[in-house]
Amino acid sequence: MNMPVSRDLGILLREQAARFGAHPALIGGGETIGYGALCDRASRIASFLIARGVTRGDRVGLLMNNRPEWVETLFGAAMAGAVVVAFSTWSKRDELAYLIADSGIRLLVTLDQFSGQNFAHDLRTMAPLDVVLLGEDREPGWVPYRAMLEPPPTGPGTPVRPEDDAIIIYTSGSSSRPKSVPLSHGGIIENGFNIGERQGYTRADRVLLAPPLFWSYGSANALSAVLTHGATLVLQSRFEPGESLDLIERHRCTALYTLPAITAALISHPAFRPERTSSLRTGLTIGAPQDVVTAAEVLGAPEICNVYGQTETYGNCCVSWHHWPLERRAACQGPPLPGVTIRIVDETTGAVLPFGRAGLIEVKGHVMRGYIGASASQTEAALTADGFFRTGDMGELTETGDIRFIGRTTEMIKKGGINVAPAEVEDVLMRHPAVALAGVVGVPDSTQGELIAAFVVPKPGQILTEAALTAHCREHASRYKVPDFISLRDSLPVTVTGKLMRRDLKTLAATFSK
Repeated sequence: MNMPVSRDLGILLREQAARFGAHPALIGGGETIGYGALCDRASRIASFLIARGVTRGDRVGLLMNNRPEWVETLFGAAMAGAVVVAFSTWSKRDELAYLIADSGIRLLVTLDQFSGQNFAHDLRTMAPLDVVLLGEDREPGWVPYRAMLEPPPTGPGTPVRPEDDAIIIYTSGSSSRPKSVPLSHGGIIENGFNIGERQGYTRADRVLLAPPLFWSYGSANALSAVLTHGATLVLQSRFEPGESLDLIERHRCTALYTLPAITAALISHPAFRPERTSSLRTGLTIGAPQDVVTAAEVLGAPEICNVYGQTETYGNCCVSWHHWPLERRAACQGPPLPGVTIRIVDETTGAVLPFGRAGLIEVKGHVMRGYIGASASQTEAALTADGFFRTGDMGELTETGDIRFIGRTTEMIKKGGINVAPAEVEDVLMRHPAVALAGVVGVPDSTQGELIAAFVVPKPGQILTEAALTAHCREHASRYKVPDFISLRDSLPVTVTGKLMRRDLKTLAATFSK
């Protein structure tokens, strides 16, 4: 498929509405919205924002779960020339207060409450703010969301520049406060289109998205990949495996965005049957090789793609091709996307390393321009003088130009002076036929520096023992990669979207002693 002409999200939606008309763009919240209807709603929101005093370059906060209103507000803000600041619905009151102050938003579009969080109540305790509320718990002066859809649609307006900010996403890292990452219109459109190409998207695809839109994985990646191909995005308000299976089956989804814990939850659910996911063909996942194999062969997405990236690189910078043999897709994260350059450098000297040598991954091309807000001071450490982003990840480039992710430098286990990547040990554990999910972290040791602690969830109805898993690891892994501790558990700590929470695992691992 040809890439859209537009490098402006607002103009992009108008372009796609002209091409695809009533073809479904979104399914979610009990409704199906065509490209034309989505464009009309976004254009009305743009008119509202302009009348409310939002001008070019102003920032509009967006605090919602996955729902059509999130998408139409994003594009409405873009049509008005504004920048959306995507806030996490997991934010507690103090976190939200910090984010609002740091971002400098002109207006906030929010739910009244979601998943136990009462945002309306929290906002009442903060400095006065122009608020558009989806829900009934409004203060005097707050505007109901439906009012944004009342004005007549705005005209096309003056296009923004491709390098202008479109979305600002807050991402957690090593610092105590999240970092503020701006992503541009042009980067989102171009990178997202190329991600969709790697998955083989066409207008016939229906893509399930359970991970949140306020992640770059959801907005800069999934949303852009789908809409640049005229496909349909099926939104799940929050991940719940039984509902995910229902959505896949009901809408005949051909692709999904998943994570290892999401895949494990789906195939372990009592209602899972292979025929329910038989419509799946492709999608994206991350994880160890066995995670990719499980998504392809057990979950039933045979052309699932393996990916590598971070928020600063527009969600993904490397994606494997959907048509590659599964063995190759499982063994690497694919080549860099068009417009992206990857290099591997020595951890100590910074020298560029040849193919096949492990080192630190650096990325150039579709990369953020630099952190903003309070985190702006961290830009110099994150970007090299020649424009490469220092990912903090270990990896290597194969002779065919594919990236092979090894692990975060902060997650690497240093056992007896040897670096052990948790993902490698997790992959070995996941090869055991009775294992549904595995998480591995290091635990301090006075003699060897660190030892390896593994937490394992058995598949339903399967009997596992620590001794059996140890024997399995000894058979399939080098001796230094065999876990020193194995704990069988009913579940592992994960986020609401199924992402493994390694910090919580480290807390559990601290109880071990040798």
